[in-house]
Amino acid sequence: MVLSTPDILARLVAEPTLSRTSNLALLDYVENLLRPVGARIERFAHADGSRANLFATIGPDGPGGVVLSGHTDVVPVEGQAWSRDPFTLAEHDGRFYGRGTADMKGFVAASLRAALLAAGRPLLRPLHLAFSYDEEIGCIGVRGMIEALATRTERPALCIVGEPTEMRIASGHKGKRALRACCHGQEGHSALAPNALNALHLGAAFIQSLQARQDALADHGARDADYDIPYSTIHAGMMRGGTALNIVPNRCEIDFEIRNIAEDDPVDILSGIAADAEAIAAPYRNRFPMACIEIEEVSGYPGLATRPDAAVVRLLARLLGDDTTLKVAFGTEGGLFDEALGLSTAVCGPGSMEQGHKPDEFVSRSQLDRCDAMLARLIAELETTG
Repeated sequence: MVLSTPDILARLVAEPTLSRTSNLALLDYVENLLRPVGARIERFAHADGSRANLFATIGPDGPGGVVLSGHTDVVPVEGQAWSRDPFTLAEHDGRFYGRGTADMKGFVAASLRAALLAAGRPLLRPLHLAFSYDEEIGCIGVRGMIEALATRTERPALCIVGEPTEMRIASGHKGKRALRACCHGQEGHSALAPNALNALHLGAAFIQSLQARQDALADHGARDADYDIPYSTIHAGMMRGGTALNIVPNRCEIDFEIRNIAEDDPVDILSGIAADAEAIAAPYRNRFPMACIEIEEVSGYPGLATRPDAAVVRLLARLLGDDTTLKVAFGTEGGLFDEALGLSTAVCGPGSMEQGHKPDEFVSRSQLDRCDAMLARLIAELETTG
């Protein structure tokens, strides 16, 4: 008898696979489910061996088929007021509570159940599962698996990324660049502050320049009305500097991001930001030769802009009985599967991101049931030619 999706989900939630920590116990559980039914499984490990991606195939060898993609890592629970143990699945009033239930172990559980069902069926095209690590910190982990798959001549055709969309078809999301600006000044005693160069002041001016760039994008930039925020955005999230009140700080770091719609090139946006940084620091350089604002990229991922008539959208429309599409505010690994592997990719999964990253995160039973039904119809499609 095939395990239910909630049964599998309970085991997945019990593994506290926080980003940058091991997910190997979870992958061991996945392998113990899939190997006995004949799945062909590969792991693509992080350099330190503590965590890995897993790629599994059910059905015939060869090109084509569909990838069900999900990440195994979750965000922390520290500082959140949970009313229950976040790593023990609990059902109440038709909702399953636990860290990662919505984002996105609910879909991973449904995918595993679908693979178990598919193993006993005469598939003509393969079903693939792609489970990654460290997605929550910038879609970092999946890249090793994608790089390996990119070297192969035989690849899947379609990819469904199961981030929570309430089982609606998401054809697009913005790209993201996470960046760090390091402002260099000259330290000194605060009683003689005018004789020094305060790096925090440089940072404050830099943040003002980011806000001016954001205002220009909002007022005059390209638009995509399918997004809640229909233009590209620039956001400063963290600022660090200084060691004591009576010391003029010589260093300040600012973490900021660009989230761009497809119509905007993030390289062009960043070029303008770099020009602003130089304009801020240059006037001080006669007195303080070290004055500068250096910008480095920390992480990033491409956006997703799948056409409404793309093969994966047509497939999902058949499976769901609804061809309506939307674009989501959050990022996914979908842009990497599309850009690096050329897979026709869309996002569709159970639950809502409104529940993600919050205390008492949940996914409803009805959403899991809808996902199970969609994947059952997918298996039936894989039994046909085309």
